[in-house]
Amino acid sequence: MNQVSINPLEALIEQFDEAVATEKPESICQGIKQALIDFTTEHPMDLPPHLLTTTPDKYARHLLHKDPQGRYSVVVMVWGPGQGTALHDHAGQWCVEGVYQGKIRVRSFELDRQEGDLCHFIPQTEAISDIGEAGMLIPPFEHHILENPFDSTAITIHVYSQELTWCHCFTPVSKNTYRQERVELCYTE
Repeated sequence: MNQVSINPLEALIEQFDEAVATEKPESICQGIKQALIDFTTEHPMDLPPHLLTTTPDKYARHLLHKDPQGRYSVVVMVWGPGQGTALHDHAGQWCVEGVYQGKIRVRSFELDRQEGDLCHFIPQTEAISDIGEAGMLIPPFEHHILENPFDSTAITIHVYSQELTWCHCFTPVSKNTYRQERVELCYTE
């Protein structure tokens, strides 16, 4: 009897396809989160090498998969030591983020109030996530900072409810007050 061997990345995409078929954000995110946890702990070396490259000036953003039906996209982010994001949102999209290599610091914020482009945030949690850990962001809980304060490269896998082509970034103005700006996103070449 011959067994057909399936590529671990293909199996991961199949699990994502199954998860998004439920159409409920909480259920989708739970299914994707479990698939990411399983993949990052069971297949630590199965991402293609071209998706693991860093850039000197900021974190790298590589498209791994875009669902042909537009239900989700998968992005691999590579973080050199000291690289991170500004405080940002995901433009109203749900997201599941998992650590594939290294460690990443995640700081979450709650939007308290907004007046025009000025936003007041309340810091919520700060956590260090390690290989095999994943978190979910479901709007309105989507404001956070990701950063690699460590001496080695970190790699994360992000699954978004669509292709994330823009987001809001928030620049500090004073304590807990930030100016909102729309930022177009691109992939690392």
